[in-house]
Amino acid sequence: MPSRPSARSRRPGMWAIRGPLSRNQYWLFAALGLLAPLALWWLVSSSALVDKVFLPGPVDVFNRLVTWYMDDDLTSDIGISVYRVTAGFALSAIIALPLGLMIGTFRPVQAVLEPLTDFIRYMPAVAFIPLVMLWVGIEESSKISIIFIGTFFQMVLMMAEDVRRVPLAQIEAAQTMGATRGESVRLVIFQSAKPALLDTLRVTMGWAWTYLVVAELVAANSGLGYSILKAQRFLQTDKIFVGILLIGLIGLVMDQLFRLAHRKAFPWLHLRS
Repeated sequence: MPSRPSARSRRPGMWAIRGPLSRNQYWLFAALGLLAPLALWWLVSSSALVDKVFLPGPVDVFNRLVTWYMDDDLTSDIGISVYRVTAGFALSAIIALPLGLMIGTFRPVQAVLEPLTDFIRYMPAVAFIPLVMLWVGIEESSKISIIFIGTFFQMVLMMAEDVRRVPLAQIEAAQTMGATRGESVRLVIFQSAKPALLDTLRVTMGWAWTYLVVAELVAANSGLGYSILKAQRFLQTDKIFVGILLIGLIGLVMDQLFRLAHRKAFPWLHLRS
């Protein structure tokens, strides 16, 4: 009579669909994913196939980073860009959260606001630059406004969808137990949607960074996006690479902070069997 497979042999491997991956294995694959493109970049840039004006090597980019930090006030450029992105994103979140909650909860509000939001979100943020300059001016508020326009309308709709995913059975159970309409919204719908809402904030923070260069088209004289645009005029490709990589690195750090906050706030969603 054939023996039954042991529990160890039945355990799925790492290549199974949604199979387990230890922490060490995860970081090994993550390092591979980061180092392989870097090695390919170094090989191509070191060859005679591409001029360094078009593709500087990693060493050239690192040297430009040091020069930018020592001579051109890189810290100030990073600080002002982080401020603009954070301010535009925070303004979007403060307004989008209650609106998304209302749209996802009440059908009349959805009927009034969702078609309009859907319509506006397809308009490119860069097209609003002339109006923003006319209405807001060319100070910091204009850069923040462009980032707000680029993120707000997408954020509202995603949050409304997060709220709509709350099971109706939970709401009906609360109402059966005597919860008022306000209590159902505050204690059931919002609490149940909080993990998804935090994920939406994480995703839209990435979008806010993608609008930085567009925002710094508006009469800027500092910031990473402005420096990238200025470097393009003088064919400083290595500086363009530094700016792009720094934006990606800062965005990655913020993304990981959101992930950490999600794990700390909702630890039961990250338990592994």
